[in-house]
Amino acid sequence: MIRPIKIRKRRVLIDIDTQNDLFLASGSACIRNHRRILMNLRRINAWARTKDIRMVSTMLERPGKNGDFFCIAGTDGQKKINYTIRNRRICFEADGYTDISRDMFLYNNQVVLKKRTDNPFEEPRIERLLTEIRADEFVVVGAVAEGAVVATVLGLLQRGKKVVIVADCIGAHDRQKADLALRKMKAKGAVISDTKSIAGVSHLRSTGLCDCKLCRTGARLEKQRTSAIA
Repeated sequence: MIRPIKIRKRRVLIDIDTQNDLFLASGSACIRNHRRILMNLRRINAWARTKDIRMVSTMLERPGKNGDFFCIAGTDGQKKINYTIRNRRICFEADGYTDISRDMFLYNNQVVLKKRTDNPFEEPRIERLLTEIRADEFVVVGAVAEGAVVATVLGLLQRGKKVVIVADCIGAHDRQKADLALRKMKAKGAVISDTKSIAGVSHLRSTGLCDCKLCRTGARLEKQRTSAIA
């Protein structure tokens, strides 16, 4: 009999490939509508910290060969965006091993798992963790919808997990393919939700991270609004 991985909280936040190359305008493969997605991710991560919700993060790490152009190992673009990183965390390399501690969440509130492909279940350690972990609900955010997100969600559903997708925290490159992936995940049993329903109302207008013109404009408007209220 497989003993479940210990976790004290009802929910687990599944954070998929929230990395600079995918979420910042300066990245090599920035998602569509990155400003809105970044603001919602910032809000969801603040909510998860407040509720002391444990976090499982996947992190794409490509070797930089055969046409790879984003999330290349050792580059700034491969790093996670700042507010998806917890202080008490443990990180595992994509090395083909399956070793994990069953009480890791007693001492860490985030597990970061590197992977070499979009599908996390192709990495033995990630496959074991996501299969054995026990929680009432898996809340999913990240990118990209038509790639790593759909692969992760379908894998969780196949293992009998209840999955909630925070749709406005999911990035995509191709809107049509992303919509198709979302419909497929819903048809397989995933629940579709949004940031407001999970984390409540927020007046946040700034990503607090990206320095592109669009994000700077949002930050300036937020500052003006705050000054007017004060």
